Amino acid sequence: MSEPENTGLRTRLIDVGVDLVTAEGAQALTLREIARRAGVSHGAPRRYFPTHLELLSAIARRGFADLQERAAKATGGTGDGPRARLAVLAGVYLDFASSQRGMYELMFRHDLLESSRLGLRETSMPLFGTLVELVGRVRPEADARIVAGALWANLHGIAQLWGWGSLKLATDADDHAPLLKAALDAHLGPEER
Repeated sequence: MSEPENTGLRTRLIDVGVDLVTAEGAQALTLREIARRAGVSHGAPRRYFPTHLELLSAIARRGFADLQERAAKATGGTGDGPRARLAVLAGVYLDFASSQRGMYELMFRHDLLESSRLGLRETSMPLFGTLVELVGRVRPEADARIVAGALWANLHGIAQLWGWGSLKLATDADDHAPLLKAALDAHLGPEER
C-alpha cells in the first residue's frame, strides 16, 4: 500500500471514530464497528493502530484539537482582561462538554491521558496552560497551577453533573451560566464592578 493510501485510511478510521463517538458515545468505539463503518476488514485498523487504545487516543486528540480551536477563536481577538477571557474560556469548555458529550467523555478517560507513549497528555496540556496563565494574571498572589486545577475540576464537575441532569434538578437553573459565575467567583474572588 502506498504512503498516501496509508495516510488516507488512517485518517478515515479516525474520521469514522469521531463521527461514531459524536453520534453514539464513547461506548460505541469498538475496532470492529469503526472498521465496518470505514468499509474495511475488522483487522485493517490494526495496521495503523496496533492497539485499540492507540485508535481511541487518536480520536481523542481530534477532540482536544477541536476544543483548543474553539477556545482560541472565542478568546483570540478580544481586548478583554484576563478574568473576562477566563469566563469565555470556561464557557467554551462547558458548551463543548454539552454539545460533544461522547467526545468529552472519551477525552478525559484517565487510561488514555496516563499513557505517555500515546502523547495525549501533550495534546491536552496547552489548554490547561492557558488557564494557568490567565488565573495567574487574575490572582498573582496565588499558586496559579493549583487555583487553575481547582477551577478546572469545578468546571468538569459542572459539565458532568449538568450532562446527567443533576444540577438542573438541584438548582432549577435554565443553563450553566449562573453555575459558571459562581465557580469563577469562588476561585477568583468576586468580580469587581
